[in-house]
Amino acid sequence: MRTANPSLTLLVESVVEPMGYELVGVELVQPGAGATVLRVYIDHERGITLEDCETVSRQLSGVFDVEDPISDNYDLEVSSPGLDRPLFTLQQFERFRGSEARVKLAAKLLGRRNYRGTLAGVDGPTVLMDVDGERVELPFDLIDSARLVPEF
Repeated sequence: MRTANPSLTLLVESVVEPMGYELVGVELVQPGAGATVLRVYIDHERGITLEDCETVSRQLSGVFDVEDPISDNYDLEVSSPGLDRPLFTLQQFERFRGSEARVKLAAKLLGRRNYRGTLAGVDGPTVLMDVDGERVELPFDLIDSARLVPEF
């Protein structure tokens, strides 16, 4: 997955969670020609507002100025997970069991990299999905990205 390293994620978590927010996940995206982006997804039972994102961004910026966890230049983005919520942990795959999701793998498995189906839980380090009427087992360490499919 495109998640940030564990020490950076723990640093973000140590700021976000005491503020009363759920840390959904942290991505460190380094596109080929553009600037590095540190994307922090937060949630709250009442939802997330622009003011929530600004508050968390200010707090994180202050901590990052002191800790300097990223040596290169980067842009910090704080956002809600949105309707197509990203999934970062095995616990999140279990939490959203029964929901439709899209999963992209880092390498082909069973001849394909992209899967869309219903999350059926986890079994150890494996994500279970029902895809086209069949149960597939996706090794968590092969997952590049995963998002819920919005229901309207």
